[in-house]
Amino acid sequence: MTEHHTYNAIVVGSGPNGLAAAITLAQAGLSVVVFEAKSTIGGGMRSAELTLPGFVHDVCSAIHPLGIGSPFFRALPLAKHGLEWIHPLAPVAHPFDNGTAALLERSIDATSQTLDTQDATAYRKLMEPLVRSWDSIADDLLGPLHLPQHPVEMARFGLLAIRSARSLAKELFKGERARGLFAGLAAHSIMPLDRSLTAAFGLILGVLGHAVGWPMPRGGSQRIADALGSYFRSLGGEIVTSVPVESIDDLPPARAVLLDVTPRQLIRIAGHRLPSRYRHRLEDYRYGPGVFKVDLALRSPIPWKASECARAGTVHIGGTLEEIVESEREVWEGNHPEKPYVLVAQQTLFDSTRAPQGKHTAWAYCHVPNGSTFDMTERIESQIERFAPGFRDCIIARSTRSPIELEQYNPNYVGGDINGGVQDILQLFTRPVARIVPYSTPVKGLYICSSSTPPGGGVHGMCGYHAARAALKECFR
Repeated sequence: MTEHHTYNAIVVGSGPNGLAAAITLAQAGLSVVVFEAKSTIGGGMRSAELTLPGFVHDVCSAIHPLGIGSPFFRALPLAKHGLEWIHPLAPVAHPFDNGTAALLERSIDATSQTLDTQDATAYRKLMEPLVRSWDSIADDLLGPLHLPQHPVEMARFGLLAIRSARSLAKELFKGERARGLFAGLAAHSIMPLDRSLTAAFGLILGVLGHAVGWPMPRGGSQRIADALGSYFRSLGGEIVTSVPVESIDDLPPARAVLLDVTPRQLIRIAGHRLPSRYRHRLEDYRYGPGVFKVDLALRSPIPWKASECARAGTVHIGGTLEEIVESEREVWEGNHPEKPYVLVAQQTLFDSTRAPQGKHTAWAYCHVPNGSTFDMTERIESQIERFAPGFRDCIIARSTRSPIELEQYNPNYVGGDINGGVQDILQLFTRPVARIVPYSTPVKGLYICSSSTPPGGGVHGMCGYHAARAALKECFR
């Protein structure tokens, strides 16, 4: 490690939050170094040829509504550093057994036309005011608990968001199409949809679809990391790869150290410095269900029964509201659903750089109990086949990763939990523990900047941004 250098600040981990923290500190004129354990930067923003040569798959994250919707990322000149967003014709499709699909289109009116007639007006009344206020409330939503800058708009959102996705969908909508579409959005919470606050996930992701879209980076998610890294270096920042940090005692001197890690790694790296009470509270931190992921090389596009699914970059597989509610409840109870809720991304329909000419890729995962070793490949593929007969005949090669394998790849995915911990009402704003400044620790100059801090999981960088702002205030007045 470069012990002969002295830095103002050190960031450990080069995921979206680690890089956001490093950039924020470098923008303030500080000397900053990022240490990354792997040979490439990116954390959850990496791409690789997982199946066959020439087929580029996103190792973790794939579709990025929060990436383009993040107030912090939007303020950076990432296009000048090689990042190009591709917008599918429609952000999301949700197919049904009768061979049709509901579509989340960029237009609210166009979306409402894909729903049952009696729900079109209700959908417009729900979404129009929230979409209009997105630019006003984004900062309030994507940060720590604080007095909102726009209290009226936040109150309107909060009254809806605090509810369970199931109760809100059943109250607002009468038909299965709108209910199913909303359930598919809300299930990104990786919680039972009859739990409070799950409606928030459906609302935010729906609003993002209309306000900014659900885009993908041309060439793979690695391009987001590369653009962030390039901009950071242009500010004078330094990145050191292939250096695992086992203890903060091994780091060079610095006034502030920011760790893009979850509580489990924080204890391992810095536990000997932490007061016992704080360490015990970190030990009580709750991780949620994991994911089982399948990447596929295809000889042709997925043959959806509902042809409109080919318009979408993301397809939510799960059928009706009640089916998805039951599937997610089973996972929460430690079981493996026969018919899991499956997220599918089909990037090559819109980005031909990802596969050889005429060939395609598919990216899919489902939720499973934390630490599961059960192989869900057959169940995931059966669910896709249910809505796309002949799908299996398209598969040339596959690559799978269980929750344990995902954690081995990225230690922040504890037991396969990609959200850095449960994001329920008890642990959303108090992550990792309840503190006035949740990013700080009792050790002066030591901060946590991962998705285990507010606002939680997603490729948006806001956890790192807010952690760096806290460090600037407390260590570099």
